[in-house]
Amino acid sequence: MNPATPRIAIIGAGPGGLLCARVLRRNGLPVTVFEQEDSVEAPDRHGVPELWLTTGQEALAAAGLRAECAGLTRPAGQELRLLDHTATVRFRRTPAPGAPGGPEIGRGALRRLLLDSLPPGTVRWGSYLRTLHPLGGGRHTAEFDDGHTEDFDVVIGADGAWSRVRPVLSDATPHYCGVTFVEARFEGADTRHPHLARLVGDGVMLALSAGRGLLARRLGHGRLRVQAAFRGSQDWAMAAGVAMTDTAAVRAVLLDAFADWDDRLLALLRDNDGGFRNRPLFALPSPHTWTPTPGLTLLGDAAHLTAPFAAEGAGLALRDGAALGRALAGDRDPHAALHTYETAMWPRAARAAEAAATALAEAFAPDAPHGTLRRLRAEAP
Repeated sequence: MNPATPRIAIIGAGPGGLLCARVLRRNGLPVTVFEQEDSVEAPDRHGVPELWLTTGQEALAAAGLRAECAGLTRPAGQELRLLDHTATVRFRRTPAPGAPGGPEIGRGALRRLLLDSLPPGTVRWGSYLRTLHPLGGGRHTAEFDDGHTEDFDVVIGADGAWSRVRPVLSDATPHYCGVTFVEARFEGADTRHPHLARLVGDGVMLALSAGRGLLARRLGHGRLRVQAAFRGSQDWAMAAGVAMTDTAAVRAVLLDAFADWDDRLLALLRDNDGGFRNRPLFALPSPHTWTPTPGLTLLGDAAHLTAPFAAEGAGLALRDGAALGRALAGDRDPHAALHTYETAMWPRAARAAEAAATALAEAFAPDAPHGTLRRLRAEAP
């Protein structure tokens, strides 16, 4: 291996992997990104159309894209409301007058920005990693589903929750957190659903009670994303005898599960546009570390999948991508660079995972919303 120009592969073209590729290319290091989707036009598998970038600003600056990204973001509502099942507001936090909202960007817009920043051909679409074979000295052969193989000095697993790279480094697998989100959307809420727009406010609304929750967030262009959340089996729909494609049947099951809630909150389940999307929450054990292995590492959800509750997964992935890109660009020894990156990333990821797990446990405890209320009051200035 020539340590000055290692052959680098990134598995996965999510925000973290693409930003890492951008930082590497910006520093003169060649890299190839392998993505299982056929093209950038493929349907989004993540179901998260808007991303908060509070923790991702430094990463975008490292990639030289902060100004370009700023032109695509919009201020996100900063208000936070905590309600109980009677629709009584138990806590409300509003930003100071004139305070700018945190930046929010569409996931698709961010992905296109990152793709456009890379030379043509950097991303190999329709490339699903089957397995990795060690060659010694930190080099690995990547074998893809179409049968072709390539050798690399560094392989970065940026391939999400069900990473194909992770098993080479770790025996850890994502576990079900015991909570499922069932997601719904509202379009043009300010004009078509003004009562719900007022209920949610300009930011995030959490309505919590006894292991259940209705969570709503205002998105751009008058849209609302709503999640009915509850403890139970991830196979709840099968147990109830309904298919997720049967919107009326799913709605009936949800309305029954929240039957003792205030009617103003139940409108979040009755009046949505389109159907429902099932999202059981998974997380990796925390702290998740592995024995440093020459030529291999992970970033983003592949490294530290956490429940999307009080954690900014996309921002963490962007930070990982920037830190790893800088480490590889700044050290002639790629193996030392990977170790530098991992020893800094592991404690950062563990802190985020602990915060997410604590917030999730509080929100869906039998005495909710009391634990969440205590924490929010303690955090209040």
